Amino acid sequence: MSIASTIALSGIRAATLRLQVSASNVANARSEGPGGAGALHVNQVATADGGTRATVSARSTATASTYNTNFNVSSAEAWDFAANPYVALTNETVQQLLANFNLVANAHVLRADAQTSATLLDITA
Repeated sequence: MSIASTIALSGIRAATLRLQVSASNVANARSEGPGGAGALHVNQVATADGGTRATVSARSTATASTYNTNFNVSSAEAWDFAANPYVALTNETVQQLLANFNLVANAHVLRADAQTSATLLDITA
């Protein structure tokens, strides 16, 4: 496998991880309180061989107040607020679009590398 293919494959793995994390964030956007699933973040760094490595970590504990819809109107619970992990759906949409763009770009690199290798090895006498 060539260096270009190795780099492109590491980019595909990182983009796939970004899509998985973003999907998890959207699916768990309404999870409540400390027991709920918190928002995740992908940390991506360059490696010495020219590729990339991505890891997942929990986002900061920032929360957004949302109105508690599970209440009895006659009780004081009507004014309670539930703390949910803050997940900006617009940000998650952008993350998914960028990950999709990265997947397509790295797939093009793989195809171009395969075509170049095939052309170089196609020796006719």
